[in-house]
Amino acid sequence: MMMGGKLCHVHTAAYWLLVISGLQLGLSALFKFNLVHTVLGSVPVLETAFYVLAGLSAVAMLLAGSCKKCKI
Repeated sequence: MMMGGKLCHVHTAAYWLLVISGLQLGLSALFKFNLVHTVLGSVPVLETAFYVLAGLSAVAMLLAGSCKKCKI
């Protein structure tokens, strides 16, 4: 997946959250379209939880190199 290595389950989930967050930011900047709000907007707590998890995912991916389970 990342750098040709295999990530543990936590870092795989973090990776995909960051991919979705990146798409969200691009769509928001280019087209003023909020993908997360469109999908989760009827439940504001889930929308907030997504953004919190996306932030934590960034920190997790910064630490992926020191993870003993990841083979990157």
